[in-house]
Amino acid sequence: MDLPEGMREDIRRIQEHIATNGLRLVRPELVHVTMKFLGDVPAEKVDRIAEALRDIKVPPFSAQIKGMGVFPGRSIRVVWLGLEGDFSRLYQQVEQSMSALGFERESRGFSPHLTLGRVGHPNTEMNRQLAPKIAALSGTNLGSFTVDHFALKKSTLTQGGPIYDDLACFPLRDRD
Repeated sequence: MDLPEGMREDIRRIQEHIATNGLRLVRPELVHVTMKFLGDVPAEKVDRIAEALRDIKVPPFSAQIKGMGVFPGRSIRVVWLGLEGDFSRLYQQVEQSMSALGFERESRGFSPHLTLGRVGHPNTEMNRQLAPKIAALSGTNLGSFTVDHFALKKSTLTQGGPIYDDLACFPLRDRD
């Protein structure tokens, strides 16, 4: 799920504040919400996935980008912005439809977030450098937006970073 264009400059400014040697920042135009990562999918299965996602019925909802944190905790690997909103209904239906196609259910649950950067080699020094920057921005609030669609994305990894292509886009709706 992509963000409104207007929020990308705010994300860029936040990334300037957390930039640290060893933290690979996600280009602001690539920051998105991942509802479920499917991994390598054979081309012949893509149409069935799109068909299953097309059947999801969730009404549009308001979301807010609020707060900053890290995964997994003491040893920082991922720096993220938090999301508030009714993502759980959409997530549950995505999980159910993908499980029916043989994809494993996520065991860790779903924590809606936007990945800002990843630490290549987590270590104590990296934690020491990042912790105060993240603490200073923990009250971040970039405002609200309406989630009215989601997409099936293809990710191609390159030396210059990932390339994302939308294979299909699905409007949110609560009935046909």
